[in-house]
Amino acid sequence: MVQALTWGLIGGGQGSQIGDAHRFAARLDGLYRFAAGALDIDPARGKAFARDLGLAEERAYGSWQEMLERESARSDRLDLVTVATPNATHFEITRAFLERGFHVFCEKPLTTTPEEAEALAALASSQGLILAVNFGYSGYAMVRQARAMVRAGELGRIRLIVAEFAHGSHADAANADNPRIRWRYDPQQAGVSSVLADAGIHALHLASYVTGQSVAAVSADFVSCVAGRELEDDAMLQLRYDGGAVGRLWTSAIAIGQVHGLCIRVFGEQGGLRWHQEAPDQLHWTPLGAPTQILERGAAGLSPEASRASRITLGHPEGLIAAFGNIYRDLHDAIARRGRGEDSARLAELPLADAGVETLRVVHAAAESARNSGRWVEL
Repeated sequence: MVQALTWGLIGGGQGSQIGDAHRFAARLDGLYRFAAGALDIDPARGKAFARDLGLAEERAYGSWQEMLERESARSDRLDLVTVATPNATHFEITRAFLERGFHVFCEKPLTTTPEEAEALAALASSQGLILAVNFGYSGYAMVRQARAMVRAGELGRIRLIVAEFAHGSHADAANADNPRIRWRYDPQQAGVSSVLADAGIHALHLASYVTGQSVAAVSADFVSCVAGRELEDDAMLQLRYDGGAVGRLWTSAIAIGQVHGLCIRVFGEQGGLRWHQEAPDQLHWTPLGAPTQILERGAAGLSPEASRASRITLGHPEGLIAAFGNIYRDLHDAIARRGRGEDSARLAELPLADAGVETLRVVHAAAESARNSGRWVEL
């Protein structure tokens, strides 16, 4: 019988979309028990919402500091803590919980600077702890199918990677003072980048996750289309990868008509792949000299990685909660095995701290390039 782990959440309070996603995903397979939370910057509001969600009074905390102190002293302390707070708080909170011996699952970006991310990765390693970053789209079954096909050599040498994450959610200038939007363009809270660090970072991660190649150099153009924004709301990147591929990445928050807009295309010597997050159960595969095939999630003949990431039968769509759930399921396997002194094969499929470090290095290099009229910056 698989034993459920105890899980706690920081941030993700009432009205938070990402908070709901984490709560639903963590409990999807019955592998976690939601046991503790510090859910809001307002202590009373956070405690009230925690009680509404069914948390016991003594584990409904008014702050993450209170949660850290009291959970550290419990004999039944949490097995995993998820950090779903604004970017600028990730480093302090994650570091504090790692130092006390908790495994941590942090929202992206891992921190606001590569140096802080490197420090967290080193700390987790020295403590023998798992630190994962929520690049949640890597949990989709057909993303894992694409990764398996690239690794199996079905595309041959990868020549070109084209990734996008362009939406129109921040296009209305009248919403510029909405606190849920405003912080994303505040350098004090978001760091050196807004839309690239917020949305484009997912496309960056997918490109490396699927192809196994890391960015070696970047040239970037940032623009702020809504007046008054200190950080970019649209960005275009040219990328060179260490495996020889070239990349093109567009990310935007002002692309009216784009609902979500995350997609990736990978072109090799022997074929091409295309995946779009708004139709996540399908992967378009075009072998060289042959018609395009549509590979369906749940169908026979997919890779073991894709099959394992599917919960329901062919023709019934799965979505974001299931993708997040796959990451929580992999984390459960890794944490449970580590507790028994065993290795977990699932670690190879998880977006761990090194992915958080790598993507932040690219974001900062892109910001430097954009400040210098697109000059190429090597990583």
